[in-house]
Amino acid sequence: MKKREISFSPPDIGETEIAEVAETLRSGWITTGPRTKLLERRLTAFIETGDNHIDVGDDFRNRTVCLNSATAAEEMALRLLGIGKDDEVIVPAYTYTASASCVIHCGATVRFVDIRKDGDPESRMPEMDYTKVEEVINEKTKAIVPVDLGGIVCDYDRIFEIVEKKRDLFKPKESDGTPLGEISSRIQRSLGRIAVVADSAHSLGASRLFRGERRYCGAIADFTAFSFHAVKNFTTAEGGAITWRPIKEVSDEEIYGMLQLLTLHGQSKDALAKTKAGAWEYDIVGPWYKCNMTDIMAAIGLKQLDRYTELLERRKTILSRYDRICDELGVSHLVHHTSCMDSSNHLYLIRIPGISTEERNEIINRMAEKGIATNVHYKPLPMMTAYGNDCSEYPNSFDYYHNLITLPLHTLLTDEDVDYVCYGLREVLREIGYKQ
Repeated sequence: MKKREISFSPPDIGETEIAEVAETLRSGWITTGPRTKLLERRLTAFIETGDNHIDVGDDFRNRTVCLNSATAAEEMALRLLGIGKDDEVIVPAYTYTASASCVIHCGATVRFVDIRKDGDPESRMPEMDYTKVEEVINEKTKAIVPVDLGGIVCDYDRIFEIVEKKRDLFKPKESDGTPLGEISSRIQRSLGRIAVVADSAHSLGASRLFRGERRYCGAIADFTAFSFHAVKNFTTAEGGAITWRPIKEVSDEEIYGMLQLLTLHGQSKDALAKTKAGAWEYDIVGPWYKCNMTDIMAAIGLKQLDRYTELLERRKTILSRYDRICDELGVSHLVHHTSCMDSSNHLYLIRIPGISTEERNEIINRMAEKGIATNVHYKPLPMMTAYGNDCSEYPNSFDYYHNLITLPLHTLLTDEDVDYVCYGLREVLREIGYKQ
């Protein structure tokens, strides 16, 4: 086939997004404002219903706060929960650094857990070994961070079964008398167990049967962090969001209000509220953080959301074609759709049986020579300098990583591009002498 240039993950930005950003710039309101607030309500509606075209009006109950990244979203969830010094948070060894660095930012200790051998038996996603999760839980454990890697949803039934089983070890935090300390203590007391804080950076629009009912990511875990980075299915250039499920003794309004304080310097009024006549005065409730989303970012998101279900369907079509070539070649791949789960189709991970890390890297280089950009998701965190440079305690994570390649999967790929990627993979495996 004639050589093509295939990018790994460019953003799918159309004229509608460009026009909305231009209109935002003309409006005079470019920081957090009406478009950000509208995006929050529309995302809440989408997460609760799967409908990306609901007219939410001004009264739609809001359980979403849009921020500048998923990293900020996860960190704010942990801070809202009051997690800090002397606390432990369980994180899979197989993930991106943001899943763990947020824990460290809060002063808590990361407890890495290895994945199951070859991942989940059905989806093949590198999911935590839940037997090991149960083993490492102790009196200091305050949260678990499951990772919906590639858009595939974790087994939250199993996760919640574990945290319910370990209720007797959980001791809720006492209030320190500050506004944050008071709400943190109330949330911990209301939960009465380890919190589940999902890293769903890849998974907006994914769903799974949970307690016998199909739910979308964002309405399963206690708190959920989404990423809207440029490489994600749904983008605002940078950006992300935090969502939550209702908590019995703490209202949505209280949670939303505290997150507004936490993410804008502890300031009791945002810029939008201060535009009202005579409303200049404000208080600083706590010396907190600055990670709000701007209306320029939200403008992109609003138009992305308008066509998001179509984008998901296109990704599904592409991965089905990848499935066919991988099955033909005897290459293991993620299974994005099962009887109990529908992925957001974010990443296409393949594992080539019997090859070494060096051979994997050679395949990546040869694909690049053919114009096809590939990647690896991920190098296990314990292999990284910041986390100790030692993966010996996490052999399943290293084994999963050593022969893994991520193929390009995005909505700017044409059918001909997909055919070329399939051709390139077949040819490169032939060139290196791979035999099924």
